[in-house]
Amino acid sequence: MWVWDPEKDSKNREKHKLPLETGRFVLDGDPLALSVPDPHPDGDRWRTIGKIRGITTLFVVHTEPVEDEEDGEEYGRIISVRKATAHERKAYENGL
Repeated sequence: MWVWDPEKDSKNREKHKLPLETGRFVLDGDPLALSVPDPHPDGDRWRTIGKIRGITTLFVVHTEPVEDEEDGEEYGRIISVRKATAHERKAYENGL
């Protein structure tokens, strides 16, 4: 399950014109999505490039899902979602 901060969602919508929720379609829906670790002072993050419905290529920054001790569900946090750059799209298409 994916979660996100409502304030970050609002900022992402302003800056990138995409809601953070859109990232879950890449993370859960693209079997060819490419993910690489992105070490960060606030904790480990991942950068994932993938497509929505095979059309739009997005770049998603997120945490790896971890199990919640209270309910046993796995939660990952979506931090940022934007359209991939031309360079990122090419890397995705080449499987890099």
